[in-house]
Amino acid sequence: MTKSPIISIDAMGGDHGPSVVVPGVVLAAAEAPDLRFMLHGDEPTISTELAKHPALKERVEIRHADRVVAMDEKPAQALRRGKGTSMWATLEAVKSGDASAAVSAGNTGALMAISLLILRMSVDVDRPCLVVGWPGVRGTTTVLDVGANVDCDAERLVEFAILGEAFHRAAHGVAKPTVGLLNVGSEDMKGHEEVRQAHAILRGGQFDLDYRGFVEGDELFQNKVDVVVTDGFTGNVALKTAEGTAKYIRGELKGALMSSPISKLGALLARSGLMKFQEKLSPDAAAPLLGLNGVVVKSHGGASARDFAAAIRMASKLAQSDFAAEIERNMTRLTAAVAEHQPPAVDGAA
Repeated sequence: MTKSPIISIDAMGGDHGPSVVVPGVVLAAAEAPDLRFMLHGDEPTISTELAKHPALKERVEIRHADRVVAMDEKPAQALRRGKGTSMWATLEAVKSGDASAAVSAGNTGALMAISLLILRMSVDVDRPCLVVGWPGVRGTTTVLDVGANVDCDAERLVEFAILGEAFHRAAHGVAKPTVGLLNVGSEDMKGHEEVRQAHAILRGGQFDLDYRGFVEGDELFQNKVDVVVTDGFTGNVALKTAEGTAKYIRGELKGALMSSPISKLGALLARSGLMKFQEKLSPDAAAPLLGLNGVVVKSHGGASARDFAAAIRMASKLAQSDFAAEIERNMTRLTAAVAEHQPPAVDGAA
């Protein structure tokens, strides 16, 4: 008999802690009857929240942790004092094999640093990256990196393409995801040197990827490709811009619909459609941390219960997929491909 997946959860992470995490677990449990959960944090506080959902009791194990990584704590501080925190314990459970995947809404920098220390990188992967599901007119586009690596050379960008392609197949069921590089134009000569070199490597066809070339910023919502690759600086700016735009549109739309009795009536009649529209505006609340020896999913610090349930759903899907093995197969080809596209060494002799 197949063992039920266990999701290790930082119950104290995020802006709201157990008051949002536990209801999120309740929603995830209702969607997946085979899942079990391991909640790390202050046992009395977690138990109080769980008492409101007695049906969940048999599927949850609480592991007490005395301390919490603060949302504003520096990664170096989190590493020094992290042992004994709910975040540290959440990741240790994955390393030990007690759990299949980890989910936290806690401090992003601390989560990355502690994950690297405890789980280490998978074979041949240099650095982890954050990936997000981007809404589009025909479905979801995977965008990475969205904040983990500010500076990226060509090799890192190709690495992200490999990670993103395997992730998209596992998360969205696309047999052969298409891949593109985010750039300031579609022509080969556009963009900085790192992007152009990554483009040349990917176009060389040495990887089992369906590479389609450059993607411009205004095409992110058009689903031009399944996977869009960029550095963490550009990706995070794009992500925050999209989130801010979505918030602005929601605010303006609400103001317009509440401006008169007739518009209020129209809003009431169109409520279900407006709710669906609001759901599609923002990128996903779950951001997996790819490249580690284990599945780690980051949920927004201000996540709702529904958002947290989505992060759990993503963690479960990845834990039961073959995407890690796919990544390893392509990563073995990366070093040789990069070497082929390096400029020739300059002879320093006079």
